[in-house]
Amino acid sequence: MDECRAESFVNRDDPIPVIILNSSSRPQTPTPSTSNNRNESRDSSHSDTETPSRSGGLRGRFSAFKEKARIQDHLVEKLLAQVVPLDDAEIPQDDPTPGRSAKPNFTLPTMSNNFRRFNARIGVVFVFQARVIRLLAWRRPTHTLSFLAVYTFVCLDPSLLPLLPLVVLLVAVLVPNFIARHPAAEFSLSNEQAIGYSPGGPPLAPAITVKPAKELSRDFFHNMRDLQNCMEDFSQMHDAIVRLVVPRTNFSNEAQTSALFVVVFAVCMFMSIAANIMPWRLVFLAAGWGATCIGHPTIQRQLETAHKKHVQPQEEKAVTWVEKWIERDVILDSAPETREVEIFELQRLSGAGEWEPWLFSASPYDPLSAGRITGERPVGTRFFEDVQPPQGWEWSEKKWALDLWSREWVEERIITGVEIETEGERWVYDIYDEQTEKIGVIDGSTLNKGKNTDTPKRPRPSWEEGEDGDGRRGEWRRRRWVRLVKRRYISRDAVS
Repeated sequence: MDECRAESFVNRDDPIPVIILNSSSRPQTPTPSTSNNRNESRDSSHSDTETPSRSGGLRGRFSAFKEKARIQDHLVEKLLAQVVPLDDAEIPQDDPTPGRSAKPNFTLPTMSNNFRRFNARIGVVFVFQARVIRLLAWRRPTHTLSFLAVYTFVCLDPSLLPLLPLVVLLVAVLVPNFIARHPAAEFSLSNEQAIGYSPGGPPLAPAITVKPAKELSRDFFHNMRDLQNCMEDFSQMHDAIVRLVVPRTNFSNEAQTSALFVVVFAVCMFMSIAANIMPWRLVFLAAGWGATCIGHPTIQRQLETAHKKHVQPQEEKAVTWVEKWIERDVILDSAPETREVEIFELQRLSGAGEWEPWLFSASPYDPLSAGRITGERPVGTRFFEDVQPPQGWEWSEKKWALDLWSREWVEERIITGVEIETEGERWVYDIYDEQTEKIGVIDGSTLNKGKNTDTPKRPRPSWEEGEDGDGRRGEWRRRRWVRLVKRRYISRDAVS
């Protein structure tokens, strides 16, 4: 009785071929009453085959266990080595989250051990998956109708939803476990007096336990088979969703995605208004019944027939109508975005009194700029041809154009201590101060040193037009050049 009740909780509905280490022995499909005994006998026969020279004592069993563990590690590591390409480079360890212990780095032995432990315990998930499939496929109509009845009560009265997990715990867990501990008395059909079930008395059987499948057993390879098929199903579903959703939402076809955006936006506006008056209980009730009834084999055959006769002939017409609507009503501005960029041509006054070209800079290097105050040299390029557009942009015009409105950009930047040319080459000069021989801001203490403080000073403007009275200017002059750029098209190959 103990061996009957203590077997592993795995999904074994159909036998499959498994790896047999001993070629002379054949696997037999175990019955529920003798599965553990046969698993133990099969494991012992494998152990005898693997280690024929071991003794029957404790040392021999320990040696057999080590040999079996070595074979399991070798098998799983070979499997993972084919899946995970490893190189000599060390995989970086992520920083642990504060307050949590650091996770171990990836290693093949750890991966092998965790995979074996995971595969031995994943059977309960496949049991649940198989039962859900049987329920929705109408394998037992009474079970499916019972599910629909419960679903109907929950939809009509959503306050029963918190009660549902408690009822499942009572009916699906506690009651079967109690019946397993207190089984009904056995009797033959020939007895005239039927013996009813009596819950009284002490427990007659051990409690049901959930155990992981033994490694390299039939159940272990069943789980590997189901895990393999589950990964393939997920990959196919993922690829199907990518093919269906991504091209319609990533604006690769801007007209199609824009039309989808308009439709979704309209639905959002409608739902924001009509969500309070929608009969959500009836909607969920009809959706649940419809989804469950579609799984019935008869209805599936009828739907396939109706799809071939009625849907497929009209499918092409509907697609053509949608494409025409998108082409007619969705208008896209195909012109790329354009911006105006600027560059400042800086020239410096040499010792011979001539202006010599210095560089092209993104900053005007005015007297009150941060680099000028700290004594830094201007940064830029020596030649016009070396000026590059901003990242992600390209030139929209072939040549640079001189900004003739020099006074406007000086006022926009609130630049002071400069002299502006309103005609000619539109240079903006630094103002030369005779008293301090400095440009820009004048220190009042320097002006008052050695001078009569009572002498009134002539107020100077923040900038001047034309030439100064004595014709002397500061060390630097600059003028502004502009050019249009447009957004550069980035292809998918360049991004990847």
